[in-house]
Amino acid sequence: MHSYRRDLDMLRDRRFTLLLAARTISVLGSSFAPVALAFGILELPGATATTLSVVLTAEALPMVAFMLVGGVIADRLPRHRVMMAGETLNAAAFSCLAAMLLTGWTPLPALVVAAAASGIAMAILFPALTGIVPDVVPTDRLQTANAMLGLGANSARVAGLVLSGAAVVLLGGGWALAVSATMFAVAAVLIATLRLAPAERGASGNHSVLADLRGGWREFISRQWLWVVVAQFSVLVMAVQAAHGVLGPLVAKESLGGAPAWSAILAGEAVGMLGGVFVALRLRPRRPILVATVLTVPTALPYLLLGLGTPLWTIVAGAVVMGVCFDIFGVLWNTTMQREVPPESLSRVSSYDALGSLMFGPVGLLVAGPLAILIGPRPALLGCAAVVVLSSLAALLSPGVRGLRAPAPAENALSR
Repeated sequence: MHSYRRDLDMLRDRRFTLLLAARTISVLGSSFAPVALAFGILELPGATATTLSVVLTAEALPMVAFMLVGGVIADRLPRHRVMMAGETLNAAAFSCLAAMLLTGWTPLPALVVAAAASGIAMAILFPALTGIVPDVVPTDRLQTANAMLGLGANSARVAGLVLSGAAVVLLGGGWALAVSATMFAVAAVLIATLRLAPAERGASGNHSVLADLRGGWREFISRQWLWVVVAQFSVLVMAVQAAHGVLGPLVAKESLGGAPAWSAILAGEAVGMLGGVFVALRLRPRRPILVATVLTVPTALPYLLLGLGTPLWTIVAGAVVMGVCFDIFGVLWNTTMQREVPPESLSRVSSYDALGSLMFGPVGLLVAGPLAILIGPRPALLGCAAVVVLSSLAALLSPGVRGLRAPAPAENALSR
């Protein structure tokens, strides 16, 4: 019988503990960014919702554009080195953003360049992060490892979001972004100490980049459950980016009291994700992708409540539900992908996953500001909720999504 003690035994593995610590600290740093950046930009002289949209789009576009290259790099080079490079670039980008806000020198082109550097850093970091987990832990421990990484990340989100709201109110967005930069630097140092045996590293390969991309595409497109859910998320993330990046902060500023209220909503989501970890540690569904996709439907709840103008506590409660659902989805999704996709192609397939999921995110950010001006942020949030629900229901029509089965426990035992 699965036990918590067996889960905790993973902490005796130095490599997994280093990965867990680095990921937790990195997320702690990034948790300061949404509140600090959103309200730091909105408080600039002459700034509007469109200004915020432009800066966030400048971060999102390079992340999408460089994601496939990041996947090739992570399958060719030692993944811990790739992650270290991504964390270092993120530290540099947020240091520049912090310096601009603290000095008051904030020309829009400079903000855009710094935001773009952060987007490139994420494109480098994300495929390596997905691929490195099977390099560090055995196959039968993948779900536990993903859940424990989620536990660390979500604990950091709760702490980071609460502290970032206070930092923005007391000190301003610049200092909060400076803390983010420091955390990314610490994560880079921890990752630098991680050592993987040559056989466990990403494949170096002698093929061209295009040949590597074609091989990754064949692995990706051959699995219906994979490309269908990625297509679902390409639409879902567009709505989430618009709501989380622009529309939600606008409603919080206009009607709910500003940064502390929005920080409370984000903290509610993080608390939900923290609780979702404990469900994910125990949940072993025979049809993991079906369960994961069903759980994306309730993630529309906070946007619906924001759009309807309900009290803050109900919106925070809706964000908790969203967090629980997204966390369980993430653990089931990552575990299934790490189990079903060959290790030598995993980072490239992960990059196609990320590219497809995020490809319309910049569109959501770009149109959110003008849409808020045209029809108002609340009606726009109701539209975002509808998009989330409809895209989720459409994905459930796929036989691959409904039919994929996880290996039986006996099969998992044999893979150790």
